[in-house]
Amino acid sequence: MITAPRPVVRTEHGLWALERTLQNHGFQHVAGTDEAGRGACAGPLVVAAVVLPTGKRGEVPGLADSKLLTEKARERAYDEVLKRALAWSVVVVAPQEVDRTGLHVMNVRAMRQAVQRLDPCPSYVLTDGFPIKGMPAPTLAVWKGDRVAACVAAASVIAKVTRDRMMNELHTVFPAYEFDRHKGYSTPEHMAALKVHGPCSEHRFSYVNVRGSLIGQDVAVSAS
Repeated sequence: MITAPRPVVRTEHGLWALERTLQNHGFQHVAGTDEAGRGACAGPLVVAAVVLPTGKRGEVPGLADSKLLTEKARERAYDEVLKRALAWSVVVVAPQEVDRTGLHVMNVRAMRQAVQRLDPCPSYVLTDGFPIKGMPAPTLAVWKGDRVAACVAAASVIAKVTRDRMMNELHTVFPAYEFDRHKGYSTPEHMAALKVHGPCSEHRFSYVNVRGSLIGQDVAVSAS
């Protein structure tokens, strides 16, 4: 009985090693998907999916996990990903939908939607951290995928920059919460504002800290 040799991931390819291995084994279009805003208590959940081209064109300058990049570096990487990507997509999940259906359920659903919107359809999908059923191609969950797979890192940048821009816009509507500073995460400054003003319509009311701030408060539906 002859067994096929196991794929070897060549670490000298760095962030692109896993994709290059998959491409060398016939999976030409490798997609990565990641989200931004999972841990926030206000604002949307944003999920992105990206297919980078093979070869040098797919080696995006300055690409890394979005959390490791400065804001300016993320913006530069964002522009490069959009310029180079074979395909990319973004799905935005409103906080009301997170409350109604649940964070993890909506995260998984949005990842499926983001990948399904890609054209060309990927031949392989890499997800960050946990497996996703129902993808249109073989799928591998990669621990800390945004730090070890270029397409996942690209998706993390697209999701993060998209969401940050949305939070900056929300700041103009709800300036009392300073969404432009903390992007809806539970910082001490955000929690202090939540205690004083109560939640607004962009908060996730299913979260304990937001629900706890409702006592004796009216929900702000416009600028404070």
